[in-house]
Amino acid sequence: MRPVTLPLLTLLCLLAALPVRAQAPLDPALLERVRTLAETAARAAAPADTRVTVEVGALDARLKLAACAQVQPYLPPGVAAWGRSRIGLRCLDGAVKWNVTVPVRVAVYGRAVVASQPLPTGTTLSQEHLAWADIDIAAEPGAVFTNAQALLGRSLARPVAAAEALRAPSLKVRQWFAAGETVQVRAVGPGFAVAAEAQALTAGLEGQDVRVRFESGRVASGRAVAERRVELAL
Repeated sequence: MRPVTLPLLTLLCLLAALPVRAQAPLDPALLERVRTLAETAARAAAPADTRVTVEVGALDARLKLAACAQVQPYLPPGVAAWGRSRIGLRCLDGAVKWNVTVPVRVAVYGRAVVASQPLPTGTTLSQEHLAWADIDIAAEPGAVFTNAQALLGRSLARPVAAAEALRAPSLKVRQWFAAGETVQVRAVGPGFAVAAEAQALTAGLEGQDVRVRFESGRVASGRAVAERRVELAL
């Protein structure tokens, strides 16, 4: 490695000492538009009887954005306004058409089932393990449960702390049937539904695709939805 010469070292020190010009704070009206956009998007996905709050963060202080007469907030494609997220800001009327994002934190408060005590991996859930609490259901990934009965008999795939929400990723995937078993297949289409028996060619894991063979020899793919039940979408 070549040694850094003294003049270059001095220049680097001088550059490091220079202050970074901070980006001016967002206009209050623009902040409110960002907050409203995030709240509207969150409410569209939030369950009924929940309360949504939005905290808008700050732009990166290192940004140096050109003046813009019209800034449009938007939700970037593939980004959910849920938990820690980002809202886009793009300049529509300026010498430079810049496009940046600002961080937001979206909380969705609602009543959900939580653990009544610390629960280790492998616990088979019973009523004594469950309690109710008002929580931020958007704080962590995974759907929460609002029906305690749906959790009874389920097993935990990871430990859950006391008062922590029981979420779908916390549960072991159920196997509804094994390969070779006879299953009821329900084919659903626009305005009709047809039921028939078939043989499962693969194990039916909850919510996952499975292949079945009908008596005619036809093979189809559907989704395991319950005990020895498969649904096909036509």
